Amino acid sequence: MNKTFVIGALQMCSGMSPDANLAAIAKGASEAKKQGVNYLLTPEMSVAFGGSRTQLTNVTHPFEDNPDIEQCAQIARKNALYLHIGSLAIALENGKLANRSVLFDPDGFIVQTYDKIHLFDADIAGDEAYRESDTYQGGERAVVAKVAGVNVGMSICYDLRFGALYRLLATAGAQIIAVPAAFTVPTGKAHWAVLLRARAIETGCYIIAAAQGGTHENGRQTYGHSMLIDPWGEIVAQKQDQSTGLIMGEIDLEKITKARRALPVLQNDAQFCLSVNHDGV
Repeated sequence: MNKTFVIGALQMCSGMSPDANLAAIAKGASEAKKQGVNYLLTPEMSVAFGGSRTQLTNVTHPFEDNPDIEQCAQIARKNALYLHIGSLAIALENGKLANRSVLFDPDGFIVQTYDKIHLFDADIAGDEAYRESDTYQGGERAVVAKVAGVNVGMSICYDLRFGALYRLLATAGAQIIAVPAAFTVPTGKAHWAVLLRARAIETGCYIIAAAQGGTHENGRQTYGHSMLIDPWGEIVAQKQDQSTGLIMGEIDLEKITKARRALPVLQNDAQFCLSVNHDGV
């Protein structure tokens, strides 16, 4: 790792136009570079923000020869930084989409990709049923990527509610865990900061969370409040509202070591029988 390693999160209010969203990412990356950022994370669905397959059909491409991915590679290359596109929709051969995170190195090459594992399927009182699985195909693998010698675990939005994934990333060597997201306003107010701090504390990792924020073209409202949290659960930087913009902070790997020595939960983890109240049967 460089002696000074600065990471940032770009808060966005993405619409349905990939060109407009990519222009916002390019502008954010340029500002991040000027501020000394080495690694920049964007939110979930950065490139086109739609709530259904119908909304995304006309602006979604397969992964190979994807024009949006090529533009992101150019942005990374132009600004000579690690650009982590929190996610974009990728057309799959089976007719569904992948909610895919793509990490580029400063030369514009893809370092790693990750498909969102946990899909939000819920019947919400007073609202329409929400079925991400109708549109998306869930991922099947956890991913840790190398960024300038630092291990970055990859996750997306609803994954945040599943602590086992974050523990697995930490035990696999993650030192930073990325959380690109598009939390709703009610769930954001209730759970966003609490969950982010909990994931940092229980893993001894830095958590970098880039959020969508504001009212989108399709009428959805997202919570914003992007955050960078240290391994002790302290907030290093945050957006105080839903407005677009950049947050950033310097990473100190010694803080990870100190936090894990003080609370060695990864080492103290114990195996146990998953059978409940069955006396070993």
